[in-house]
Amino acid sequence: MRLLSAVLYTALVLGANTAHADIAAAEAAREGTMKKLIFSDPTPVSTNSFTDPSGGEYTLADFEGKYVLVNFWATWCAPCRKEMPMLSELQTNLGGDTFEVVTIATGRNLQVAIDRFFEEIGVNNLPKYLDPRSSLARDMGVLGLPITLILDPEGREIARMRGDAEWNSESAYAVLEAILPATDG
Repeated sequence: MRLLSAVLYTALVLGANTAHADIAAAEAAREGTMKKLIFSDPTPVSTNSFTDPSGGEYTLADFEGKYVLVNFWATWCAPCRKEMPMLSELQTNLGGDTFEVVTIATGRNLQVAIDRFFEEIGVNNLPKYLDPRSSLARDMGVLGLPITLILDPEGREIARMRGDAEWNSESAYAVLEAILPATDG
């Protein structure tokens, strides 16, 4: 009876896991710049809002239901310019019902400068969200740019990286594939 109880408890715990992420496998897959990605216990995120170019307001809770890679960046940030095309490639290859790349320009970034930034680097598939007063970034403990967070489908932070990364590397894909649910096809 105890064995059955233990098996049922384990199954319940594993079944309650957020989309069955394999954090141990994700950590083991980190190589190169991905070693800067630090996993943690799921942590609630800020409820502060940010906007789109038209002034529509959003919170990170609006993206619940899928894994989200949130990238805080700025137009003046050279490492941001280097990594943004790789984030675009990641969105092209993995974006969909279970994963999305969300980019948030934090601080003073004029819309015309954001548009020019994306045009100059050839990125047209990422959102141009704005956090002009850095209220979301401050509340999320963003110090320096770029900062990238990974949120689970419940909208909780499960990983954080300070600095830029090679998001199109084999290691980045291995890390993300370890935490993303398997898809049919």
